[in-house]
Amino acid sequence: MSGWSQIKGRAVALDARNVDTDQLIPARFMSQPRDQGYGGFLLHDVRSDDAGHVLNRYAPQVLITRENFGSGSSREAAVYALVDFGIKAVFAPSFGDIFSSNAVNNGLLPARVTEAEIDALIDRLGDDDAAAFVDLGTGEAEIAGTKLQFSVDPVWQQKLINGWDDIDMTAQYAAQITEFRGKRLAAHPWAMPTTD
Repeated sequence: MSGWSQIKGRAVALDARNVDTDQLIPARFMSQPRDQGYGGFLLHDVRSDDAGHVLNRYAPQVLITRENFGSGSSREAAVYALVDFGIKAVFAPSFGDIFSSNAVNNGLLPARVTEAEIDALIDRLGDDDAAAFVDLGTGEAEIAGTKLQFSVDPVWQQKLINGWDDIDMTAQYAAQITEFRGKRLAAHPWAMPTTD
């Protein structure tokens, strides 16, 4: 995965609360090979019932939505659907915990802002798209002409900028891990399994 520090693109509003991972990608699509892409399945059941749905009309890089986004099951495919659709950041007051971790590990920013800011953005965007600029390094964004600050965990920020997942993050400490292992082996040789 490649990292990123800024987004210059378009934003849309998804005026819905409690959008769970089962809605983001229905289970029947998860047998699709990952390399064929999941973007077409994003909110499939909602979008198929509404030809005028904002995600049927626009291909945004930034999604503005309401609280508890990504709640429900732990399916990582929900994040794949968003990323494969082209979305790089979701702004909401709150997110499902597992969804947030999965998002960061796949290059998607779960940006927390206040409910009042979301209300204002949704009112401003309506059913249209608008210009969006997101700066991950400063935690600042401008969406539909509205400037705002967003919070993101510093470790998550580092992972997104560098394009790292949890394994990449751990690999940054390879020298320290090797040193610890050597000291542990020397001090407690009896604690390590034998190769016999």
